[in-house]
Amino acid sequence: MMLPLKRAREGARSEHRALNDAFREWLIQYGSRRVGVAEVKELYNSLRHVNAGRKFTRDEVNERR
Repeated sequence: MMLPLKRAREGARSEHRALNDAFREWLIQYGSRRVGVAEVKELYNSLRHVNAGRKFTRDEVNERR
């Protein structure tokens, strides 16, 4: 099973852009609409199953490729 982050990176790469750029675009779209508390709770609940298996170091989180 491919990890979601790896799949996202490959998807961005296939569009010839950086994952960071794709994420920034998503944030702009997401932030431009009003989100209710119920929607945020739904998002958190939908991501409850996500487990990276370990904590990432600060360097890994901020790594630039």
